[in-house]
Amino acid sequence: MTDQGNGVNPEQLPQLNVLAQYIKDMSFENPHAPQSLSPQEQGPNINIQVNVNARQMTESEFEVNLVMEGSAQSKDTTLFKFELDYAGIFRLRNIPAAELQPVVMIECPRLLFPFARQIIADAVRNGGFPPLFIDPIDFMALYRQRLAEVQPANGLPS
Repeated sequence: MTDQGNGVNPEQLPQLNVLAQYIKDMSFENPHAPQSLSPQEQGPNINIQVNVNARQMTESEFEVNLVMEGSAQSKDTTLFKFELDYAGIFRLRNIPAAELQPVVMIECPRLLFPFARQIIADAVRNGGFPPLFIDPIDFMALYRQRLAEVQPANGLPS
């Protein structure tokens, strides 16, 4: 049955399906344990970097990697460090070519983020610290920033 009463064939609607999610690489370091586990006078300085990478696997399937790295420092001491490369396989159908890259680089990591956030929170907690709940990330702003870095200023060739 292709008609749902409104003349739209569901097979022609844009589709985004998550086929798989997995940890590609993960590292947690607690280099100064057990001394680093004692209560701190003030909260640590937390630094987090996020990157999104994607590669086309087939005509309609993409692997998207959400790479998150971070550390916590107190004075001159590193309390902990982590790196997570969390990936997903996504099937995209009936998405116009002009919208394909934004969907892959914005919507796909947005779907991966809550799972990566929980993995990091659990790793930090299992390392002996309170769980680190990373604030939501604006993947659209990250995408725009990345586009601006790739395109020369004012559209002039460099």
